[in-house]
Amino acid sequence: MTGLGNILVVQTAFAGDVILASPMAEAIHRISSVGRIDYLVTPETAVLLKNNPFIHTILSYDKRGSKGGISGFIRWKRRLQQAMYDIAFIPHRSLRSALLVRCAAIPRRVGFDKSAASGLFTDIVPYTRNIHEVDRNGMLLEVLGSVDCMPPPRLYPGHEEYEAVDDFLYGSGISRGERFITLAPGSVWATKRWLPSGFAAVGKALWHENHVPSILVGGPGDRELSTDIRREGGEGFFDATGALSLLASAELIRRSQCLVSNDSAPLHLGVAVGKPVVALFGPTVPAFGFFPYGEGHVLIQRDLECRPCGIHGGRRCPEHHFRCMKEITPDEVLQAVRGCLGLLPNQ
Repeated sequence: MTGLGNILVVQTAFAGDVILASPMAEAIHRISSVGRIDYLVTPETAVLLKNNPFIHTILSYDKRGSKGGISGFIRWKRRLQQAMYDIAFIPHRSLRSALLVRCAAIPRRVGFDKSAASGLFTDIVPYTRNIHEVDRNGMLLEVLGSVDCMPPPRLYPGHEEYEAVDDFLYGSGISRGERFITLAPGSVWATKRWLPSGFAAVGKALWHENHVPSILVGGPGDRELSTDIRREGGEGFFDATGALSLLASAELIRRSQCLVSNDSAPLHLGVAVGKPVVALFGPTVPAFGFFPYGEGHVLIQRDLECRPCGIHGGRRCPEHHFRCMKEITPDEVLQAVRGCLGLLPNQ
C-alpha cells in the first residue's frame, strides 16, 4: 500500500454539505495509507467534524467574518502553503474554494466540472446527477484508486455533547430511557418548510394517543417557528432550538426514536447518528442527491409538474399555491412515525 502524503478536503458550504463530505476521510483511509487528512470548513460547521478519528486537523475559515475578505484569503493561502499538502479535494463548487487551493500551490487539485472555476483543477471529475451526494463525492476519490463502496456519514458526539443533552432532558423532565421523537421544522429556504400546523398535529397526536413527547431541534433562527408549533400543539412539546450545538443536537436526535425533518441539515444529522428519518420534500427532489443516505428512512413528497422549482427551494412558491408542502398531510407523516416507533393508532 502506497502512501498519499498530506490531504486537504475543502467544503465551506452549509452544515449538510459538510456532513456529506465527511465520509471522504474514512474512504481515503480505506484506499491507502496517508500522512494526514485535514478539512477546511467554516466556524459554524467545524463542530460537526469534532472527534472524527479519520481527520487530523479541522481548519476553520471565517470567509464572511471580520477575518475574511482579501486579507483573510491571503492569510489562508499562506497557511495552506506552509502545511505542504500533496492533494486537495474540493467537493464545494465555488470560485473561492478553487482559487484558494490553486493560489496555495497544492500540486494536485481534484474537483467537479460543474465548479465555478474547474479550469484551476489538475483533475476534473464529471458531476454526476441522480446519485447521492456521498457517492458523488466518492467519485472525486477515484483518482486515488477504486472506491467500491462509500462509508455512510458518521458524527462523533463526545462527553461535552452527552452532558449538554443530559442537562436539557433533565431540565425538560424527560427521564432516561423515555421514548421521544425529534422534529426539525426549519430551513434557510421558506418553501422547504412543511407547515407548522403539520408538525403541531403530528406531535399532538403522539402525545394524546401514546404519551410520546416531541422535541423541536434547530438553530436560533428557528425559535419563532418552534414557538408557533408549541403554541398550536399544546402539551407534550419541548424546545431545543438554539439551545444546543450542531453536534449536541445530533446526540439528542440519536437518543430519539426517529426524526421528522424537511430537506435540510438536520436530516443528515439524523442519518449520521443512525436514526430513521421521515424526510419531507417540497420544492426540491431526492434526485438532486440529498435524500437520507442508506436504508430505513421514509420519504414523503408529491408528484407535481412544477417540482422541482429550484435546487435550493426559494422564499416563496413561484406558482403561488405551495401545493408541494400543503398537500403533505399530518396523517401520512404520523403513519410513518408510528412505523418507526412500532406503534399502531391509539396503541
